[in-house]
Amino acid sequence: MKKIALHWQVIIALVFGIIYAAGIVYYADVNNTKEGIQFTADYVAPFGEIFVNVLKLIAVPMVLFSIIAGIGSLKNIKQLGGIGIKTLLIYVGTTMSAILIGLLLVNLIKPGTFPSEASRIEKRIEYELWLAETPSAPRLDDKSFLTNPLYADQVGGIRTRMASATIDPDTQDKLDKAALEKTKGPLFKLVDIFPSNILHAISDDKGKSNMLQVIFFAIFFGVVLVQLPKKHSKPVRKLVHGLNEVFISMINVVIKVMPIFVFALMAGTLVKSAGKDLDKLMEQLYFLGHYSWVLLLALVLVAFVYYPLLIHFFAKKITLKQFLIGIREAQITAFSTSSSMATLPVTMECVNDNLHVPKPISSFVLPIGATVNMDGTSTYQAVAVVAMAQFHMIDLDFMQQMVIVLTATLASIGAAAVPSAGLVLMIVVLESVGLNPAWIAIILPVDRILDMCRTVVNVTGDATVSSIVANDTHKAAKKL
Repeated sequence: MKKIALHWQVIIALVFGIIYAAGIVYYADVNNTKEGIQFTADYVAPFGEIFVNVLKLIAVPMVLFSIIAGIGSLKNIKQLGGIGIKTLLIYVGTTMSAILIGLLLVNLIKPGTFPSEASRIEKRIEYELWLAETPSAPRLDDKSFLTNPLYADQVGGIRTRMASATIDPDTQDKLDKAALEKTKGPLFKLVDIFPSNILHAISDDKGKSNMLQVIFFAIFFGVVLVQLPKKHSKPVRKLVHGLNEVFISMINVVIKVMPIFVFALMAGTLVKSAGKDLDKLMEQLYFLGHYSWVLLLALVLVAFVYYPLLIHFFAKKITLKQFLIGIREAQITAFSTSSSMATLPVTMECVNDNLHVPKPISSFVLPIGATVNMDGTSTYQAVAVVAMAQFHMIDLDFMQQMVIVLTATLASIGAAAVPSAGLVLMIVVLESVGLNPAWIAIILPVDRILDMCRTVVNVTGDATVSSIVANDTHKAAKKL
């Protein structure tokens, strides 16, 4: 019997995870019990967490050793400088282009205008009441519903409701993190790149890593290694290459059992999101539904039209079919984990083995991409902010939307390559155009699923840029 290909095994596992979650939630809702939900939390979801943790365990040292190995194999430092500048410019270019694609769609389709006028007026009144309590926020237009006698009763009711309302813990957590970011100086991002302790950068006291610091150390180490005499550098290079191969072998072991973990991750995530209330994820369905399909359309255009066009014009040695088939395992893993960093080991294997990008290129370009290239996340921020403004009857002009492009691009650099990091960054984007940062609560019900989709775009963008850089480097080498 012919063995089922890995990507089909993972897709089947995803489907079974969804079916399992739907069954558990339905049973809990009909029987008013949490037994199935508790069982899933205790005995199914932990395996999904194990999967993500193991991938991250491999990813951090793999980034360290693969960058050092990649730079160490280059012929000279000038070659590294050329690759580095080219990589960063292409990453910024693709991020801004992806945001513009999202803005074009959200302005053409206007998903925020689909709900009824009555619900939008209520949202506008809520916004104006928040504006009245937030002097620092600029008024975006001259319209005001607070002084209109037609809405006097509505204003009073909404004011009373807002006074007694509390922000849910998830939203408050994101707001607190964004507030902490705002207290830091304008050059904090630059200072944060340089570690004082590489061990602390790899893992702090909370078990988290700072990938920008790890990448800086790896580049610094690799540059110095290239300049050492061969008698000193040769044993170090052998050690680094050997360690890199160990982690690649670890990836292969994890991938073989990936479908089991993917099922657990999908089932656990969905059951946790839905609880025992089938309607919980359907709140404000009309707005969320239209916002979601517009965002998905933008992400599909970026991942499966824009990137393939870039490959067609700038990496002609790779056919579109070869590109799309070659990265599908990385895309499926990205969809499962919602983490570019957790997917990095699989992305590197796909790019090296299927797209034939040389390891010195992929080991430098991809880890940087997993840290600074968040095309899907940036597109999502732009679409969500404009859609929510439309929902609140606020028209953002051209300059305000250009501020969104710039802010979303800058916010994506150094963003944590972990699930839902984009929500914290969205607060920054909302505040940049004078909107209420607490609006992130509106899109929370569907964020987890959309996060999986935008991570696919992030990973596909990384693979695209590495292919283009490899093609340009190959052409430059032929001219020498």
